[in-house]
Amino acid sequence: MPRTSSPPRRSRLFRVTAALAVLVALAGYVAVQYLSGSKGAPRCTVTSAEGGAGRTYELSPDQAANAATISAVGTARGLPERAVTIALATALQESALRNIDHGDRDSLGLFQQRPSQGWGTPAQIMDPVYSSEEFYEHLAEVPGYSRLPLTVAAQRVQKSGFPQAYAKHEPDATLLSAALTGRAPASLTCSLSTAAAGAPGDAAEVRSDLVRAFGKDVLPSAGSAGASAAGTVSVPVRAEDEAASRRGWELAHWAVARAGTLRIEEVSYAGQVWTTDTGWRTERKESGSTTVRMRLAH
Repeated sequence: MPRTSSPPRRSRLFRVTAALAVLVALAGYVAVQYLSGSKGAPRCTVTSAEGGAGRTYELSPDQAANAATISAVGTARGLPERAVTIALATALQESALRNIDHGDRDSLGLFQQRPSQGWGTPAQIMDPVYSSEEFYEHLAEVPGYSRLPLTVAAQRVQKSGFPQAYAKHEPDATLLSAALTGRAPASLTCSLSTAAAGAPGDAAEVRSDLVRAFGKDVLPSAGSAGASAAGTVSVPVRAEDEAASRRGWELAHWAVARAGTLRIEEVSYAGQVWTTDTGWRTERKESGSTTVRMRLAH
């Protein structure tokens, strides 16, 4: 009688050998990454005001950049933090904070707005500043929106087929809005050791983005701007006491969130310094500051 067990045994031996080879290769890769100090994929993290005992939320630099734009457009309109939270929760549900060029039927962008429903042209809707302005314009028309449950306020604007879906994003949106509106200092950081490399930053591009998001008054007039060091953008904080601190941290967090896009290497404010590879650290003990400084890649 012929032997029939050898082929299955050889097949099993081959599979085991192949699996071991994959595990050895993976272990070698992890060891090299560890020894070389690699931080892995670029990422951003926002933490609650309670610090280590509080909640954290992690997102990609692209998501953080879009969230920063949504927040800046809201505060530039003089809207409260609650409005920013509603907008962020809506964008988290509709697009996961990604400026996507597709969706249900003709839905587009961060908020999945539809050209056929009068939200604007496709090109306009794909502009995060424009789409954010449109969302806030419609939200402001909802009577008492700041006192409504988040899912109700969002649904009055979006008219979604899944109105309860917004509620699950409220905790993360609340963390993000606290950081991006400046209420929670040094609570947003991004690890961009690989993303920030490449072309140098452009100060004119940074200033243009600031003005588009926050309005022209965010920067001093040409006659009073003063001198800035080469490769830096300085933004004065025009407010007093607690309002100054909050405004400063709003601008600082905006810069951190958009650092990958605008190739910003360092942000400093109120004695704290953020860099692409170390996050926030204390530079000096001063409690206040009147300027947010951004140093660009060169």
